[in-house]
Amino acid sequence: MTHPRFGIHPSWVIVLAGVCAALHIGKLPPALPVLQTALNITLVQAGFLLSAVQIASMTLGLAVGLSADSLGLRRSMLTGLFLLSCASLAGGFATEPTRLLALRALEGLGFLLVVMPAPALIRRTVTVDQLSGRMGWWGTYMPIGNALALLIGPLVMAVLSWSVWWWGLSAVSMLAWLAVWWCVPDVAPPAPTSQQAASVNNAWPKRLALTLRSAGPWWVSLSFAVYASQWMAVIGFLPTVYAEMGLTARLTGVLTACVALANVSGNVMSGRLLQRGWRPQRLLQIGFGCMALGAMGAYAQWQGVGLPMPLRFFSVVMFSAVGGLIPGTLFSMAVRLAPSEGTVSTTVGYMQQWSAFGQFAGPPLVAWVAAAVGGWQWTWTVTVTLSLLGVVLSQCIGRALVQRNEAPHG
Repeated sequence: MTHPRFGIHPSWVIVLAGVCAALHIGKLPPALPVLQTALNITLVQAGFLLSAVQIASMTLGLAVGLSADSLGLRRSMLTGLFLLSCASLAGGFATEPTRLLALRALEGLGFLLVVMPAPALIRRTVTVDQLSGRMGWWGTYMPIGNALALLIGPLVMAVLSWSVWWWGLSAVSMLAWLAVWWCVPDVAPPAPTSQQAASVNNAWPKRLALTLRSAGPWWVSLSFAVYASQWMAVIGFLPTVYAEMGLTARLTGVLTACVALANVSGNVMSGRLLQRGWRPQRLLQIGFGCMALGAMGAYAQWQGVGLPMPLRFFSVVMFSAVGGLIPGTLFSMAVRLAPSEGTVSTTVGYMQQWSAFGQFAGPPLVAWVAAAVGGWQWTWTVTVTLSLLGVVLSQCIGRALVQRNEAPHG
């Protein structure tokens, strides 16, 4: 337990740093219509811009999960915020898609360095009775950051420009760097209780091999990839879809922010339902099923006619809110299906890596379908296919729980 500095508890500063990092993930979707005009970006290039930020997580997530403690948690977070600030500052001067794409990949590395050590750092700065509450708030950093970006971004770009939006978030990241530097102490990990514990903690090759040989981490990680690919593709292109429908930038930002915030409710509800005895695979099946139905309602057309706008918006909100049951459940399952107590962080890191792969692959795939058919009316087929795969994976997770003699009640 550490004491607050300047009246702010370190754990809240860590959560705010996560929100700041998520702002950089969410800053691009509302800017896509502007960037397509300003930089002559094609739809497929826009898809890669959405997913490029995940390159670092896709390639380094497992490595950071293995070595976060030895790298230094606070140092990792400060380095990530500094990279985000520098990359966003340089990105505001970009005049071609290739340069912006490279800088988005650098922002992805900064994002990873901020968010991967955050849960462990929060655990070291709070008491046991505070941990559940703070971790619940940490779980909302991504939808809150996305929602703020979707609300504020269109206003800044309407009054000023997309470059100023990039530069403004660079300044925000530097302020977050200062807050972490001043308010978050460099807390050392608790000392191992025995020589054997120290040996287990240091044997990262053994932890890696044990994780990759176990089925549970694979099922959880692949399920997260299936979820994340749908989420990033649908939410990432939503401002573009609304702009093509003739909605104003301000209304587009508000509607998309509401969709992103709806995801918070699903994350919170998943924990409550699991505590009440709901089976994890049941929650996953409900989540994937509603994501499939929501995408169909939002994008499907019959003879060129789709649902009325209010029903399409309701469908996307359902996609986000009920789909939010999935990440909350999978984080819980990652802890339960980790092959040992010493491989929990490794399992979570592996899950984050597959999540990043899903976010990298999903948007270009959906953009390719939209470009191939000349519209968004068949993109729902991608989501439905992925949701069916998610249902199959949820059954595998259920069997893995039974094999570990952890069959859930209810």
